Amino acid sequence: MYNAQSGHTNSVTLLRQRELARSSREFLARGSRVKRCTDCMLAKSLCMCSSRPAPSGVVAVCLVYYQGEVFKPSNTGRLVADVLADNHAFLWHRTEPDPEMLAIVQREDYAPLVIFPYNYAAPERHMKDDETLQRYLAGRKPLLIFLDGTWREARKMFRSSWLANYPVIAIEPTQASNYRLREAFHEHQLGTAEVAIDILQRMGERQCADNLSTYFELFKDRYLAGRANHFTTDDSVN
Repeated sequence: MYNAQSGHTNSVTLLRQRELARSSREFLARGSRVKRCTDCMLAKSLCMCSSRPAPSGVVAVCLVYYQGEVFKPSNTGRLVADVLADNHAFLWHRTEPDPEMLAIVQREDYAPLVIFPYNYAAPERHMKDDETLQRYLAGRKPLLIFLDGTWREARKMFRSSWLANYPVIAIEPTQASNYRLREAFHEHQLGTAEVAIDILQRMGERQCADNLSTYFELFKDRYLAGRANHFTTDDSVN
């Protein structure tokens, strides 16, 4: 686990660096030949680190990554960690959850909320109305738990026993995702940053939501520009 509240590098980047140091072989995603910025993961010529917003907010985030997801340049969880000052990142393990991760979600000053569609959770776990949500928070800091991976991987992570007793909060999109960086399993399936924008708005963190929205749009534009450039230079950024 890494927490980057006081440093410039966010918890996701630090987690990736640690896993790279521990790995006996390189993770090769599509576009592995391109020279990338080690922070934003874009091609160096398209680096967006200078546009990174100052981290802020009174909401915490815990990003739980499926194996390999933290290495993918198209992942947007690190954008959320860039925007929110109180950010944590872990790898998911099916049988042995990280003890430091468990300590984070069990902190008395945090109110854990699992971000996942309501139809996968029992009704008593749903946080659909603001009155129920505020009673649950009871003055504690919301800890938004994102399960970051493919849709199939996220469903597998959601079944983890350590998550079973935490409330679930979700958005119910009425239009197709504007993510465009990966092919979604369902038309209305959203990227991590897109979901976070709406959840932050519901939490009253409008400035953080606006910062993330602007940052996400810049990331999409530069990512897609780099991918388009691949067809003419034989470099890819996927």
